[in-house]
Amino acid sequence: MSTDVRQKFFAVDPERAQLLSALWQHQFQDRYISRQVIRHLADKYQLSEIEIEGVVSFYHFFHLKPAGKHTIYLNNSIIAELKGFDRIRETFERETGARLGFTDPSGTFGLFATPCIGLSDQEPAALIDFYPFTNLNALKVKDIINRLKEGKSAAEICDVPQENIRYTPANNRTIFFAPYTRGEAIARLATLKQDGVLEQLRRSELSGRGGAFFPTWKKWDTCRNYTASHKFIICNADEGEPGTFKDRVLLSNQPGSVLEGMIIAAYTVGASYGIIYLRGEYRWLVGKLQEEIEAFHAQDLLGKSIAGIEGFDFDIRLELGAGAYVCGEETALLESLEGKRGEPRTKWFYPVEKGYLQLPTVVNNVETFAAVSRILQLGVDDYLKRGIPGSPGTKLISISGDCERPGIYEIEWGLTIAELLELCGAKDPYFIQVSGPSGEPISIKEKFRRISMLDLKDQKDIRCGGSFMIFNSQRDIVHILMNFSEFFKHESCGVCTPCRAGNFIIQRKLERLQNGLADMNDLKELKSWGTLMKTTSRCGLGKTATNSIIQSLERFDDYFSGRFAKTDNSIIRKFNHQLAVADYERYKP
Repeated sequence: MSTDVRQKFFAVDPERAQLLSALWQHQFQDRYISRQVIRHLADKYQLSEIEIEGVVSFYHFFHLKPAGKHTIYLNNSIIAELKGFDRIRETFERETGARLGFTDPSGTFGLFATPCIGLSDQEPAALIDFYPFTNLNALKVKDIINRLKEGKSAAEICDVPQENIRYTPANNRTIFFAPYTRGEAIARLATLKQDGVLEQLRRSELSGRGGAFFPTWKKWDTCRNYTASHKFIICNADEGEPGTFKDRVLLSNQPGSVLEGMIIAAYTVGASYGIIYLRGEYRWLVGKLQEEIEAFHAQDLLGKSIAGIEGFDFDIRLELGAGAYVCGEETALLESLEGKRGEPRTKWFYPVEKGYLQLPTVVNNVETFAAVSRILQLGVDDYLKRGIPGSPGTKLISISGDCERPGIYEIEWGLTIAELLELCGAKDPYFIQVSGPSGEPISIKEKFRRISMLDLKDQKDIRCGGSFMIFNSQRDIVHILMNFSEFFKHESCGVCTPCRAGNFIIQRKLERLQNGLADMNDLKELKSWGTLMKTTSRCGLGKTATNSIIQSLERFDDYFSGRFAKTDNSIIRKFNHQLAVADYERYKP
């Protein structure tokens, strides 16, 4: 960020909002947040040491103990597990001398597991000092560690992740990956005015592409109607849903279209400040994004009187997240931006009324902002030629798992699931997880029996936020669900009891399934706990954490009933008694 932009933002932001950046600075400099640093920051921001430590402990990438001269994060998502996580972990442990979760005795290497790092199409993958290393095998890992021991930096030897854009609509019908000219959409603002922009978005039927599918024009119009000293535009680039990497490719391939969408939003609602909240796993994209921001400044597309529009002043800065899936929820993201633990707010107010710093704020994700700039660039009439009536345009899908061509697919609404599976070369597809662990599993047998359900012809039919994870018939569904459950247990912020305790209980039930020691009562209790979490959890994480489990039990009943056909209930009762005794001994007062 330029000094000029930094000063302007700091004039608006309270000092507390600088805390996340300050913690990152110390984490990179010292490789951990020391007690001395906590005392210093508490004094600087007039906070208690406990509050600073509470923020540090909330985020995965901040450490209270040294994390090694070279900090390695190995992805342990379900796709990584199926592509060889255990072999790669063993190789890293052997070559570095560090056990998973610890640093080696010399303090040179810290080895940690982390959920999806946005590279599911190039697994096994890892981040070393937050630079990406993809398609790992034992020989490659050994070579990487040897070069680091010789004094090379991770930046010098890292990989450049492939964008893997596998499919775009034919006959120049692509939207997101069409030729892009910086400022072309912004040039239409002076003619359209605010009402014209909203009308274009209303006609386009563009809905939020982060998974909620709320009409974009309604959100912007509501924010516009509030009067405040300042308004903010925030790009949610915290793409943390395992199996999803479309935003990574957009930010790498078309960063300008995202910035341009934010600028259009600012003009429409009357905002002066914009923030890109970039997930920590994508730190390696910071340079490219900063260069694009500076290019916009050079063309007078950011700063004062943008595109010659008198009084239209707007600037954008980057903020780096620190590893917390729940910060993908917009109010948790706002808390994080304010230098706090990323815990979802109680929703007395929507962000468009009281968002960042309790001021009107528009929060949209990367794909949504890119779509806005493309709609204005193409014109809404041209945009409406894509897709089908009721669901115009295109959608980006991240595909990974058991297929020949993992990567990004830009599809028009109306494509069938069968066609999509054929495009990616799916191998014996049996269990397909749509929209990540919080989405829904699809049984191909069920869908082929009900042909009408194959169509992606309406966003309300298949609520795909952005990913398809494909699993063949040889994969163990319980193992997949165990990975999802561990993810949610780890990522729960812990504020509400249904999510904090429920995810733990769900995992213990799944362990019994995995060990062949469950009975039909366990299946009923899984559904019961899942429903309880869905109806009583405080935020979307808890409400969606058991979607996959509940729907898997319904859609793969033949699979689950087969696991209990030969169960000996006397063994189960004995095991359950032993487990209860062990739990009591562990947690008794």
